[in-house]
Amino acid sequence: MTSSDSPAPVPSRAAYPYGQSSSANLADILERVLDKGIVIVGDIKINLLDIELLTIKLRLLVASVDKAREIGIDWWEHDPALSSRADGRRSLEAQNKRLRAEIRELRSQISEDQGEEP
Repeated sequence: MTSSDSPAPVPSRAAYPYGQSSSANLADILERVLDKGIVIVGDIKINLLDIELLTIKLRLLVASVDKAREIGIDWWEHDPALSSRADGRRSLEAQNKRLRAEIRELRSQISEDQGEEP
């Protein structure tokens, strides 16, 4: 192997900003976004002759699950289509029992009130 047959030089990391590869930058950015969260908001309006025909409001939140829980967003945990732990039937049964008990109590109060009248 002669000096003219030497392998091509390997690109150095100095070619990337701050001495990091682009994949490391993307990973760092993604980690920061998921850790802090980011909200993207946009509105689309379709008008014809100054008459608003359609308005679409877009709201997008990008965050980690932990960050979403921290700010009070956990709808996926209660949706039976998205979580096996969210069994809507159990909560409906409990709500049904509670409502039936309230109805019995109200009916008994009404019958007591009617019994007190002359």
